[in-house]
Amino acid sequence: MIAALALVVATLAPGCLAPPVPGPVTQPFRAPACTYCPGHRGIEFGALAGTPVRAVVAGTVTFAGKVAGTTYVVLAQADGLTATYGFLQAPAVRRGAVIAAGQEVGRSTQRVYFGWRQGDLPVDPTPVLGRWRGRSRLVPTDGSRGRPGGAGTVRLQCPSGLSEP
Repeated sequence: MIAALALVVATLAPGCLAPPVPGPVTQPFRAPACTYCPGHRGIEFGALAGTPVRAVVAGTVTFAGKVAGTTYVVLAQADGLTATYGFLQAPAVRRGAVIAAGQEVGRSTQRVYFGWRQGDLPVDPTPVLGRWRGRSRLVPTDGSRGRPGGAGTVRLQCPSGLSEP
């Protein structure tokens, strides 16, 4: 099973993909030992409430709504994977919509779930997701002008062996 999942991840994209939000990973992927065994079938990111959650890869919305009080958006991707975005404030898309990579699918709560499935098997997206890195720049929140100098430089840092998109 693990070899099959590694093959799926290896064929996803020649470069790395931008994560759905710029926040840190707070819960990593943990593959379950069996279909009903415990594990964490996706990745959770920390985020500021209201941060736009963006599609990692293009797809078609197959579900946008609440399950047990939690808001999810599910996309069917052309590569056969299903992407799930969870812990959203509200979906920004509707069922049947065709979504481009980078398009907003919703706004975050204080965390965002992102998971992939190949059929019923969870797939670890970690090997192909980059991380946003760069210099931060503080900006006043009281309406006053900030110091001159422009915004901090931020770029996508890819896992070793993968190129930027």
